[in-house]
Amino acid sequence: MIGVHMKVLILAGGYGTRLSELTSTMPKPLVDVNGKPLLLYIMEHYARHGFNDFIIACGYRGEKIREYFSKNFSMDRSSEHGAEDAPITFTNSNGPKWRVTLVDTGLDTLTGGRIKRCAKYLDGDEFMYTYGDGVSDVDLKKLLEFHHRYGQMATICAVRMPRFGVVQLDNAGKVTSFQEKRLEHSPLINGGFMVLNKSVLDYIEGDKTAFETTPMQILSEKGELYAYRHDGFWKCVDSLRDKMELEEILKDGSPWKD
Repeated sequence: MIGVHMKVLILAGGYGTRLSELTSTMPKPLVDVNGKPLLLYIMEHYARHGFNDFIIACGYRGEKIREYFSKNFSMDRSSEHGAEDAPITFTNSNGPKWRVTLVDTGLDTLTGGRIKRCAKYLDGDEFMYTYGDGVSDVDLKKLLEFHHRYGQMATICAVRMPRFGVVQLDNAGKVTSFQEKRLEHSPLINGGFMVLNKSVLDYIEGDKTAFETTPMQILSEKGELYAYRHDGFWKCVDSLRDKMELEEILKDGSPWKD
């Protein structure tokens, strides 16, 4: 049985250029982290909170994501057929039931465009939305409660940037001081793990719209964008260094597990 009936949209179509050592042959969400794709850690976190109905917005090396689910999941007989880019739905037959729908959202489509291309599969008035390269121990049910409490159109998860180096220079450009600030002194940033009402789609023009620019700026100006502050664990795998750090963290178990 599928858990909480709310779609979880995960972006997995970017080029991952800052992790090019590993992403020349695969999309970043499939990068191996201690024997398991990064994407799977994210999905397991959602499933742990009862959100088991996923839409994966594919793009760069999308065939690799399709290959992964074909090998590890069962194809749903209700999947659409015909067009080459028709979505394919898989279910997890081993263990808790998941529904996973893969949607080809184009190679160079920006984040807002990927959301809009998935619109027809987002049933209901709201959905979860995140990126395929960040893990966290955020309480997703509390995040949803926060979203409902204020009744806004969009809620982001605000987190502290783990590394924030402060550099002081002399007139010649020589570094006179370098300090890597602690987490509590770092600025709050958008950590993904959002809850969006489907009405936000009205602010996305098309493929060349990055959701984090004009749409979110408009929502902010209209008072429709709130932030749920998360001070717990959060890690974005944006570089080889990030991957190695996460693997070291995982040696002692996943910090986002209950």
